[in-house]
Amino acid sequence: MNSELSQLATQSFVAPFYFIAMCIAGFSFIGALLYYRFLSKWLHEKLATLVWFIGAVFILFTSAERYDAIKVFVKDWTVTGMIIGMLISAVALGVIVALLPSKKKGRVKKTKIKANRSKAQRPHSSTQNRSDQEILSSSLESLSGAEFERLLALYFRDKGYEVKEVGIGGKDGGVDLVIIDQRGEKTAVQAKCYANHNTVGVQIVRELVGAKRNHDCILSLLITTSDLTEPAKKEAEQFKVDYWHGAVVEQKLKSWGKWQPTNKKIKVQPVKDTVRNEVQKSQAQVSAATETICTCGAPMVSRKGREGKAFLGCSTFPKCRQTRSV
Repeated sequence: MNSELSQLATQSFVAPFYFIAMCIAGFSFIGALLYYRFLSKWLHEKLATLVWFIGAVFILFTSAERYDAIKVFVKDWTVTGMIIGMLISAVALGVIVALLPSKKKGRVKKTKIKANRSKAQRPHSSTQNRSDQEILSSSLESLSGAEFERLLALYFRDKGYEVKEVGIGGKDGGVDLVIIDQRGEKTAVQAKCYANHNTVGVQIVRELVGAKRNHDCILSLLITTSDLTEPAKKEAEQFKVDYWHGAVVEQKLKSWGKWQPTNKKIKVQPVKDTVRNEVQKSQAQVSAATETICTCGAPMVSRKGREGKAFLGCSTFPKCRQTRSV
């Protein structure tokens, strides 16, 4: 029975069709492998899809022209062999495709990282285009991320460094400034203008370590207005990344002399007495309202007349104008 089915498959279109399908699958796999591994940065996805479609159509037309030769080639194929080959091919393709990098997942991950970074970063103020003099007279709390980078660029230039602003207000790729000393030694600088409660994580340190090579830098420096987490500090020590936390940044800028913030954050002094008075006043109003009911049925609340004299008035005023003396 098996030999009869094999003969039927050989004499029909099943075996040739299976052969053509395998050719298209092999072509698709090789194309996907080449695209995701080597060509995704230079070749647009839609253009790659068009190339695949043209290749698949070419295989179909070529197979149609050489159909007789294909039938001769697959004449010894059996149904069992084709089924086993199909299963093995499907498993192999599934494993290989699972190992291929997913371009869309990569984009989503990158977007999420960027979104998280934006949440931690202080929001850009409407004064982002302020002059250098205005930035030099502004406190760190009032600076946006881009303004903080400009402040550091001014600082390093005045210290004798050549400064390249590679990431000001845009895609930094892990590096904001490249500073070059008089010996020509390059240092990659990553600046993070974070609030005090937003500490720099280990991922930022790793990004700086990897990105410094793209700018041909030997040294790396992470500058933040907050601080690093403990894992980030260990990572920085392991990969020899220097870092300045908030207190060090302020100390260096103050000793520089040109940074003189005039709009320091005003500390709000507690006003316990005022709060206590307001609470007592509210409690008195609630107490008066619960104890005294107007003739219309609504509660009466404490009010003051033009002369400052307290009285009880209907809470539905001006609908009801009933009053009572306290």
